[in-house]
Amino acid sequence: MANIKPSSPEKLTSLALAKQVLLLEASEIEMLAGRLDAQFERAVELILQCRGRVVVSGMGKSGHIGRKIAATLASTGTPAFFMHPAEASHGDLGMITSEDVVIALSNSGESEEIITILPTIKRLGAKIISITGTDSSTLAKESHVHLSAKVSQEACPLGLSPTASTTAALALGDALALCVLDLREFTAEDFARSHPGGNLGRKLLTRVKDIMRVGEAIPCVHDNVMLTDALVEMTRKGMGFTAIVDANHHPVGIFTDGDLRRAFCNQVSPNNTTIAQVMHTSPRTIYFDQMAVEAVEIMETHKINALMVVNHAQELIGAFNMHDLLKAKVV
Repeated sequence: MANIKPSSPEKLTSLALAKQVLLLEASEIEMLAGRLDAQFERAVELILQCRGRVVVSGMGKSGHIGRKIAATLASTGTPAFFMHPAEASHGDLGMITSEDVVIALSNSGESEEIITILPTIKRLGAKIISITGTDSSTLAKESHVHLSAKVSQEACPLGLSPTASTTAALALGDALALCVLDLREFTAEDFARSHPGGNLGRKLLTRVKDIMRVGEAIPCVHDNVMLTDALVEMTRKGMGFTAIVDANHHPVGIFTDGDLRRAFCNQVSPNNTTIAQVMHTSPRTIYFDQMAVEAVEIMETHKINALMVVNHAQELIGAFNMHDLLKAKVV
């Protein structure tokens, strides 16, 4: 990639400067990817083999990046927390055990607060992975594994504020976390269990049985009733359809508001017509223990607004419509 030289801010509009910053940082990330080597694989292996927790530490802007890396690791299946290096010298080193892995961040690799605690961490027996912008730094040399986050220049027009360097360290931390996630075979459901209060957690953890209407709330008639009886049931239950079941309570059909309009257009007489004559046969169903997001996919694929729920004996035990999915915040 070409070396992008920031211009003085007065020579650029805000929009032009913003584009330049983003392009420069993207360029540095691309170059970082090209420099990855066996050291990165060793770092991934250390984290995978860690029997304790991953302790992330850094001062200043590196500390802010470290907090994000610790949070990403924790949410993707690797127990991790952030330890402030200044507080570590005043008792917080007690958080570290011999089975832990420490990820230490410092762009210069010479942050005093980090360097001060290195001997103690090594005496405890914890492994150290460093992320620095200087390969010859003290932190890099004292680590078991060193990952270079070196950048050719900062995106700051003054060349002073940590920008490209912090972006590089953050991207490197993301790469570590996601490689470990992949090797652990961490699943979407595992991820959702770490996020039960968010939209993602609701979508990935909510099952059909959690949202379906049951018992008397299910619109349901037998296949030998008249259309008028089905209309009464639809009106009483207010779901926009009724399920039709056989003597064994297996769904054999469905009749919807749309079917009713079409029946009237065809001048069907409700009093002289059985529901079996106008129902849709082979209705779409879903098992009670399937994920609610699977129901959304079925409904979108087949352009329907409701589903009947069955148990594994194919008996009707529930029903729900798009309103129920919206209410549960699955969609």
